[in-house]
Amino acid sequence: MATVDAWLRGAADASAWGDGLPDVRQFPGGASNLTYLLRYPNQDLILRRPPAGTKAAGAHDMGREYRIQAALAPVFPYVAPMVALCTDETVLGSDFYVMERLVGSIPRKDFDVELTAAQTRELCINTLDLLVDLHAVDPAAAGLDALGKGEGYVARQIGGWTTRYRNVVTDNVSDMEDLMAWLAANQPADRGSCLIHNDFRFDNVVFSDADPTRPIGLLDWELATLGDPLMDLGCVLSYWIEASDDDMWQFVRMQPSNAPGMLSRAEVVAYYSEKSGLSVTDEEWKFYEAYGLFRLAGIAQQIYYRYHHGQTTNPRFEHFWVFVNMLGDRARQVAGLPAPGASV
Repeated sequence: MATVDAWLRGAADASAWGDGLPDVRQFPGGASNLTYLLRYPNQDLILRRPPAGTKAAGAHDMGREYRIQAALAPVFPYVAPMVALCTDETVLGSDFYVMERLVGSIPRKDFDVELTAAQTRELCINTLDLLVDLHAVDPAAAGLDALGKGEGYVARQIGGWTTRYRNVVTDNVSDMEDLMAWLAANQPADRGSCLIHNDFRFDNVVFSDADPTRPIGLLDWELATLGDPLMDLGCVLSYWIEASDDDMWQFVRMQPSNAPGMLSRAEVVAYYSEKSGLSVTDEEWKFYEAYGLFRLAGIAQQIYYRYHHGQTTNPRFEHFWVFVNMLGDRARQVAGLPAPGASV
């Protein structure tokens, strides 16, 4: 940490931080990039770096994540202030960046504050409004219009995630060829292009300590790009375990979307459609929901693949293959496909 501290003090104005090395602790929740708290006497900072092991091409780009947030700050007041980006791998063994810490509460599997059902509903709606506000950002005004690759976002995502999933299949997960074929055959045209987060969920949102229903920050911009907003919403709902889901889904739940007062998945789609002006029928929505579930299965399988091949030893990842199969089965159900091995 002495090397990082020396670099950081040379790269940023550290005059108010206080003397000495920071206390360091790793945040336990992440399954992709690694996040650390650097606690100086007078300043808390956050350091983000990539994981060890084999990585998908283009993934874990610290410079990209840093530059997106730095560019967004003037037009979207929910990003943390950036401090410095390091591209000298001799400092820490990889690129990394440092930002100021946003002080507030971050929901994990359950809330860490007491909320009534009415407050929970308000928090849920405020969070969806944050998503709508993000999708309304003018990328050109933020200098982020170069993030986009033009028309064809939906097709690129289906093709890209199909390839990535095939590259990490292990013998204990479904190959999902039936689901990937259905997604390819049923993909719609792009419904617009806007700035999308691509990992928008409750544990990436910071809520005010003074008003726990009010978002003050949005974290983890690793996957942000320009793309179809309904594809982003499909990704949001892939994490959305509601109160009526069965015990196995409750067991793998990663956010308090089942709490009394939370909107159901159907209510989220209806609310977003009304607020954004993007209408979508129940039949049309099947594609976006199935895509979100398949994409999350791909992300989880990429993580499990590293564990399976000994590139990471985090015991949290040992049973990710079960989650991958659950996501595939739910996506098939949404798409109207038979379960693996079922007679037709």
